[in-house]
Amino acid sequence: MKQEKNNSQFTAAAPRQAARPAWLAHLADYWTLTKPEVNFLVLVSALVGFYLAAPGAVQGWLLFHTLLGTLLVASGTGTLNQYIERRTDACMRRTANRPLPAGRLAPTAALWFGILISIAGGAELWVAANPLTSGLALATLVTYLALYTPLKRRTPLCTVVGAFPGAMPPLIGWAAVRNGLNAEAWVLYAILFLWQFPHLLAIAWMYREDYARAGLLMLPRGDHDGRTTGRQILGCTLALLPVSLIPAFTGQAGWLYLVGAGILGAGFLYYGVRMARTRTNALARQLLMASITYLPLVFALLMFDRAK
Repeated sequence: MKQEKNNSQFTAAAPRQAARPAWLAHLADYWTLTKPEVNFLVLVSALVGFYLAAPGAVQGWLLFHTLLGTLLVASGTGTLNQYIERRTDACMRRTANRPLPAGRLAPTAALWFGILISIAGGAELWVAANPLTSGLALATLVTYLALYTPLKRRTPLCTVVGAFPGAMPPLIGWAAVRNGLNAEAWVLYAILFLWQFPHLLAIAWMYREDYARAGLLMLPRGDHDGRTTGRQILGCTLALLPVSLIPAFTGQAGWLYLVGAGILGAGFLYYGVRMARTRTNALARQLLMASITYLPLVFALLMFDRAK
């Protein structure tokens, strides 16, 4: 039934794409290459780092250039990742209709597009902010593409490796303001680092058959019943709760953040416990939705309480 639903979605999408002007459909495919749904959380995370690092009023022009450069590098990373994994994507139902495996864009065009916007983003951050900010962004790109992406076919530890560059956006925002990093910046890094595991493992469990078909090792080896996956989800959500409260004890935020982050963390933990106890696709999806809700709310609360 799920396969039929996915196929019907692809079939329904085809007339809509055909009805668009060719240039608009082409533009939409390039937009898809950049992984905009991922970039939203990247920009939110970079914004938090920037805002909390600002000693006084936020410099609007610097913020604009920081977010623009970060978006360009993140978009280049997403594009180059899809270029590298285009054959793997063709093996999975959820990614088979992406522009490259579906044949709507030429691989060479995607490669050059990814390279150019990555270079533009790195240059933007170097000139408008500082070399450290640019270096952090480009280091994220290199480690994601050169380490995490190939390791997905070799070891389940790819998730741990990928979490290091994945948690970099708050440091990029922080470095743009301070031209350096301190313990408070690394707390933001730790929050995002731990958050990634329940988020990514929920996705991996939902699409485990797709990943297995493509030869991607996103789950622990031999974990057919999901018990090890569940323990990892539970462990990371448990660790995230106290780590997320650290800003309230270091002066970055006050009691409002402490209470709010505690409630949000307890809610996130609730979904993690449910998933760990009963490993179903439905509960994995609920955990995924909880993760997508949790992170922006915690960061928004942190910014709001700092503003007060």
